[in-house]
Amino acid sequence: MNVLVIKANNRPASEAVSSKMYETFMENLEGVNVTTYDVFAEDMPYFGQDLFNAFGKLQSGEELTDLEQRIVAAKQKAMDALSAADVVVFAFPLWNLTIPAKLHTFFDYVAGAGFTFKYTEAGVVGLMSDKKAIILSARGGIYSTPEAAPMEMAATYVKTMAGGLFGMEIIDEVIIEGHNAAPDQAQTIIAEGLEKVAEAAKRLSAVKAQ
Repeated sequence: MNVLVIKANNRPASEAVSSKMYETFMENLEGVNVTTYDVFAEDMPYFGQDLFNAFGKLQSGEELTDLEQRIVAAKQKAMDALSAADVVVFAFPLWNLTIPAKLHTFFDYVAGAGFTFKYTEAGVVGLMSDKKAIILSARGGIYSTPEAAPMEMAATYVKTMAGGLFGMEIIDEVIIEGHNAAPDQAQTIIAEGLEKVAEAAKRLSAVKAQ
């Protein structure tokens, strides 16, 4: 089993709960081939006209600029990493109601007709139904209430892309929330959440062991 863990927080685990979720998951994962794709460590130019310019030049045989070379290579690396994975684990925070820009760039790189989805007469169909996904996310506020849920665009976005557009089966989801909103309960909230993260890693390890 090939597991791709997409780490989307460059803050240390002592300060960032989603970084600690990543560490806890890795510590409890056994018996699989695991690769970490750290979006903050990768050279990932933002998705935009530079990429489309590069595509045009590649078709015409023109020489690419340094930036164009970098973004083409980065896009291909992200696609290759996703292609090789049986299970994709997303570990990320909610920042300003959504995901970090670097994680969004990863999705921009891999979301493409003919690769992660296709258009049909019945609508868009995901092309990655053979892959599974695990969601690990932290948010300091409470967004699971009916009133606040519409503002939550981090876990919602990742699940919509991976599970909806790409067609992956989401087999586990751990959300740690409210530790900043309730500092007197923060240690308990985080500890209970990290235990769920460990259990998710052990469940995945157990699947491999069967």
